[in-house]
Amino acid sequence: MVTRLVLGCGGVGFDLLQRLGDDGSIVVSDDAARAESLREAGIGAIEGDTTDPAAHAPDAGVVLVASDDPERNREDAVAAREALPDAMLIVYTGEGAAPDTVEELAAVADELIDPTAAIADQVLDRTVGFESERARGLRAALLAAEEPVAVVAHDNPDPDAIASAIALCKLADRIGVDARPCYHGEISHQENRALVNLLDLPLIHLENGDIEEYGGVALVDHSRPGINDSLPEETEIDVVIDHHPPRGPVDGEFVDLRSGVGATSTLLTEYLDRFDVPPDTTTATALLYGIQVDTKEFTREVSGADFAAAASLIPAVDADTLSRVESPSLSIETLSVLASAIENRTVRDGALSTCVGEIRDRDALAQAAERLLDMEGVQITLVYGFMEETIYVSGRARGSGLDLGETLRDAFGAIGDAGGHADMAGAQIPLGILAETGPDLTGSLTEVVWEVVDERFFDALSDAPDAPAADDDFEYDYAPEGAASLAVPHDEREQAATGADDGAASDDVDDGDGAGSDDADA
Repeated sequence: MVTRLVLGCGGVGFDLLQRLGDDGSIVVSDDAARAESLREAGIGAIEGDTTDPAAHAPDAGVVLVASDDPERNREDAVAAREALPDAMLIVYTGEGAAPDTVEELAAVADELIDPTAAIADQVLDRTVGFESERARGLRAALLAAEEPVAVVAHDNPDPDAIASAIALCKLADRIGVDARPCYHGEISHQENRALVNLLDLPLIHLENGDIEEYGGVALVDHSRPGINDSLPEETEIDVVIDHHPPRGPVDGEFVDLRSGVGATSTLLTEYLDRFDVPPDTTTATALLYGIQVDTKEFTREVSGADFAAAASLIPAVDADTLSRVESPSLSIETLSVLASAIENRTVRDGALSTCVGEIRDRDALAQAAERLLDMEGVQITLVYGFMEETIYVSGRARGSGLDLGETLRDAFGAIGDAGGHADMAGAQIPLGILAETGPDLTGSLTEVVWEVVDERFFDALSDAPDAPAADDDFEYDYAPEGAASLAVPHDEREQAATGADDGAASDDVDDGDGAGSDDADA
């Protein structure tokens, strides 16, 4: 049974057949020499009358009219429509088709292949419209920036920030601008270390003051200097590209903030296309992983743009390397934190809170919060511990209807920096603030941290709109010894914290650097 009939076969028709394959196809040409050359190329072709398609393939489901002669294509298309009215009719205009011929072909065809219109559409798409204005704006800002340009990810960068920094440097290189991917902090999450090491990504670790060696500065995956990065707050910014909604004014010569997409890597993938920069294997693999992680495998805050970006990247991705990045070994610290988090958990109406005490790897908190969300009956998790005079808090939510970022701002904004997304958030609280929370706070440091964080969290949770129904008679699954004597009324703690940073100017609070890190915007 012939499923595809090709009438005439010029250069475009030949290319289409090469792409489609010739199984179930028959090509009819009224030129004996052309039919012979097609057969020599491995394409099943016969000599015959192209205006009588029913004589060659009366059961064809698809008819492709594809000679280079516009008038011949018009005649064949009209005949094919009459002879095979139920077939899908695809018509190539031919070379130099007159406007009236194109109009006639469009009227009879189901699909029209018009190279002139396609080229015009592509040119217009590249030069006119909002997306093109963005591309031109980014290009102008990069060219105007003093070199070298530091493309700075947020502190302790996650895959989305890492990939975005690498991709923006590729774009800069395309237009002749010297740009270098940079970060402060640590890359401690095992998956992120694997991403950097296996792909041999040329990230530059910045120490205090190093930024003075650079002329221009671009921010990716965060939007304000000094907020979730170690740059001085007064740093002048040339470029900002981020998908997090900002909570304050964002300054820069070029600013692209789009919270409607799930990852900054999606935005950089679009810019690669706009700049006609085919992603190399390393960049494509990093960008795809960045999209996967920030959308939690396309299940969290995902958009059509994220799917489109991923689809465009897949042909260039190193699947074997990506698989190795996704399945690294867990560190002893991560397993230890996870064990403590399970043992010390408090569960109240679908919300789990747990203190793991002193930690050595803050990113282990994010991984524990993510894994504990898989526990039966748990919709919200909060995992926290302390190191180097700071309490680090990581939260996750799924299917609760709660805005976790706003809840953590309400809970901890008066005593630290807090914020994030509806389903992924974090906080950082200076340990010194606990000394101001009241004279009744006695006991070990772990007990004090547990009491302050847990009470503030559950108080904020009970006041939050759309929160799970609260039960005032709940019981803790775990409480540090002596914790019952540590209770301090919430309003007293608010009073004691007067003068502390109320978080009004904070933004992009990150509780970890990993694939599960919060990348939170306060």
